[in-house]
Amino acid sequence: MKRRVVITGVGAITPLGIGVEESWQALCQGKSGIGAVTRFDASDFRTRIAGEVRGFNPLDFIDRKLVKRGDRFIHFALAATQMAMEDSGLTINASNSERVGVSMGTAMGGIETLEKNHRLLLQGARHQISPFFIPSFLANMAPGQVAIEFGARGVNMCSVTACASGTQAIGNAFRVIQRGEADAIIAGGAEAAITPVIFAGLDVIKVMTARNDEPEKASRPFDRDRDGFVISEGAGIVILEELEFALNRGAKIYGEVLGYGLNSDAYHITAPDPDGRGAASCMRMALKDAGISIDGVDYINAHGTSTVLNDLAETLAIKSVFEGRSHQIPVSSNKSMIGHLWGAAGVVEAIFCLLTINRGIIPPTINYETPDPECDLDYVPNVARRAEVKVAISNSFGFGSTNATLILGRFPA
Repeated sequence: MKRRVVITGVGAITPLGIGVEESWQALCQGKSGIGAVTRFDASDFRTRIAGEVRGFNPLDFIDRKLVKRGDRFIHFALAATQMAMEDSGLTINASNSERVGVSMGTAMGGIETLEKNHRLLLQGARHQISPFFIPSFLANMAPGQVAIEFGARGVNMCSVTACASGTQAIGNAFRVIQRGEADAIIAGGAEAAITPVIFAGLDVIKVMTARNDEPEKASRPFDRDRDGFVISEGAGIVILEELEFALNRGAKIYGEVLGYGLNSDAYHITAPDPDGRGAASCMRMALKDAGISIDGVDYINAHGTSTVLNDLAETLAIKSVFEGRSHQIPVSSNKSMIGHLWGAAGVVEAIFCLLTINRGIIPPTINYETPDPECDLDYVPNVARRAEVKVAISNSFGFGSTNATLILGRFPA
C-alpha cells in the first residue's frame, strides 16, 4: 500500500512579495509584479521587462558568508526554505535527519554567477575568478546548501527540466515518501535568471513578450493578443511529510498530494505538441495515479505562459481530458501576475493551489481583454472568484517536451 503524503509548510519569494501571504494577497487582488528590468541595462534588447523580486535582502535570512558564496538562486532557495520550515514546525535532529531529504528544481542554476566569472575571463582577469564560482553555479547546489544548512541527511535530488523542474521536484519527493524511503522532504524550486545572456537567447527565438510600454499588461494568458511570456525570478518551497509522521507531531496540514504525472511530448525542443497530446496524457496519468475521475476536479491551475502555442495546446489538452466538463471547470494562470519563474514556477503555483483549496478563492487570469475563439474555457477573467475547491490540478510544461502534473486535494478529504 502506498503511503499518503501531505504538505505541512510553505514558503515563497515572488515578484509579488517576500513571503507566501504577501504574494497571495496581491495575487487575489489581481496585481501584477511585472516591471522594467533593473538588474542590468536592457535598453538594447527586444524585451525590456521582467518579474523581478524587489526588496529582497538575503541577509534577512542567511549568514553574510553564505551570501558571498552563493548565487542569487541559492539565496532564494535558502530563504524560502527557512519560511517553509518555520511554517511547518518540523525540527530536524539526530533522531530523524537521515529520514528527511531535499528535492529541488531549477532550469538555469547559477547563471548570474557564470556570466560574472566568464566576463572576468574575457577581460584577462582569470585570477580574479571566485573560488566559489563552481559551488555557486551548479544546479544541485541549491538542494545541497539547503541540506547542509538544515541538517537534512536523507535523499538529495535536483531536477533540471526547464519549466517543469519545480513540479517534478515535488513529484519526485512524493514518490520517495510513498515508497517509504523518507518521512519528510523539503521540496521546491528556485530561479534567478534575469541576466543579459538569458535575455539575448530568449530574444533571438522571440518567445518573450515585446509589450514593453505596458509591463503590467504584458503577460496575458489565453488572450487573443498574447505575444509571449515574461521571465521572472523567485522560489517556492513546500514541506512534504508522510501522513502518520505529520499527525504524530501534531502538524497542521495544508493539503494532500494525491497524484503525479510525468511524460514527454517527444515533439520539439521548445514548442509544445500543437494538439496537446502529451499534456493531455500527463493529466490523465496524474488522475489515474490519484484515483480521481474527471468529475472530481474542481480547478485547474494552468501552465498558461501567455505564448500563442502553449496556451492553445493546453486548452486543447484540457478539452481532450475533461470533454463535456471542460467548460465547467475554472482554469486560471498565475503567470498573468507573477510571470514565468521557470524552475520555481510549478512550486509557487502548487502553493497557490493549496491556498485556493484552503481559502476558497480562485485567483484570476488578469489582462484577459480580448477572447481568443480557440481558447474558450473559463479562465476566471480579471477578478478572483469564491468557490469551493476540494481537488486541484497544477500543470507545468517545459522546453524539451517535458510535462508534469500534480493533483492536490483537501485534507481531510
